[in-house]
Amino acid sequence: MRAVVKFIKWLLGLVILAVAALFAWLYFAPPELIRVGSGYSAKIVCSNVFIAGRDAKEVLAVDVQAPGHPLLKLMKVSVDKERGLVSAGLLWVLGKSVAVERDGVGCASVPDGDTGKARQTSLRNAPSAATQPDALWPDGERVDASQNPEVAKIVDDAAMAGIGMRAIVVAKNGRVVAERYGEGFSAKTPLLGWSMTKTVNAAIVGTLVKDGKLAIDNKGLFAPWKTDGRAAISLADMMAMSSGLEFNEDYGDVADVTRMLYLEPDMAGFAEAKPLTGEVGKVFSYSSGTAVMLSRLWQNAIGDKAKALAWPRTALFEPLGMHSAVLETDEQGTFVGSSYLYATAHDWARFGQFLLQGGVWNGNQILPAGFVDWMREPAPASKVYGKGQLWIEGPGDEEKPGAGAAAGLPKDIYWMEGHDGQTVAIIPSEQLVVVRLGLTPAKFGYRPQAMVGALVKALH
Repeated sequence: MRAVVKFIKWLLGLVILAVAALFAWLYFAPPELIRVGSGYSAKIVCSNVFIAGRDAKEVLAVDVQAPGHPLLKLMKVSVDKERGLVSAGLLWVLGKSVAVERDGVGCASVPDGDTGKARQTSLRNAPSAATQPDALWPDGERVDASQNPEVAKIVDDAAMAGIGMRAIVVAKNGRVVAERYGEGFSAKTPLLGWSMTKTVNAAIVGTLVKDGKLAIDNKGLFAPWKTDGRAAISLADMMAMSSGLEFNEDYGDVADVTRMLYLEPDMAGFAEAKPLTGEVGKVFSYSSGTAVMLSRLWQNAIGDKAKALAWPRTALFEPLGMHSAVLETDEQGTFVGSSYLYATAHDWARFGQFLLQGGVWNGNQILPAGFVDWMREPAPASKVYGKGQLWIEGPGDEEKPGAGAAAGLPKDIYWMEGHDGQTVAIIPSEQLVVVRLGLTPAKFGYRPQAMVGALVKALH
């Protein structure tokens, strides 16, 4: 009997030692997957709390844990509103990550823990044009809804809107004619566009082209590239996602895109160091790293750091009346032009209307004449992606060129698209912009084309 008791004690001791060793390993050398998970949790909660004014517990449960990797269900988050600091970790302490809020430029992941460095990037005393809240959209926020019962039926249809819908805005002939919001969201809630940010970033590039600070045919874009084959990469190649650079855009676990967003303090530097794996200009490869490098390039073209930080607002957001828009930077101060623009649905619709009008707003030519038409042209290496960071085909149709037209959508439709069901459909021939924002993972198979097609018919 004593031998049995002794063996049980020895076994328990071994188990305790193994658990302690496992905990020590996870604490002192956490796997990258845990660090990505905690970095994602901290960043998403930070932005939604400080930009959108949402409840941290709700964001963690609904936005982070419910649709995400099983590991995320073990993430715990702490929010210090006074210090503008959010920390997250597996069971509070393992693989801990932080995100900080800064004036005017939202939240940043801080993978190396240097919150002081991250806080050096801020946009104090940001300019804000006078608003006209009682004026009709787009000059103000007032909406004159369509009296067409068919339009109301379409935007009220749960299947058309899709699971997880948070906002729908329909603009016809320059006026919002219908809008709907999910529970807990409103016309005043800034919402994340994810990769729709890429198209806005491309427009910011266009403002620098107009000012003569950038040229589409520029090459030798970064100093280290000038000594190897990357010297041949042009700004146009990058805009068309055909740089030939290596970049893994798989969001499943730890890939280049998740490593860049949550483990790298200098996102553009990480992407810039990637080698060539394809022929420049000949191979289409969708890359968030490319979009962040574009941000670095246009910021470098401006030169002055403070002026560059203010540029999205002064050159684009304020002229368009996009007063809610917040474009976030990484820890080093480079705008995350691939992913991190928050704006209300009204402001996303303003940007769609701006593209529909060819880069003109209130009679002012903000983008070079013809630039939006150029953005919409098929990229040389793709039949479904445009030359300027937007999609010619809608969600799910990327592998079937012409699918939109075959389904009855106007041939001139083009799209902004983002992760988890963010879309802006722009149809110049119908003078129609349709914004759909939400939390709709791809596994649900939702596609907005049916809603957009029905609205085209109802409003024609």
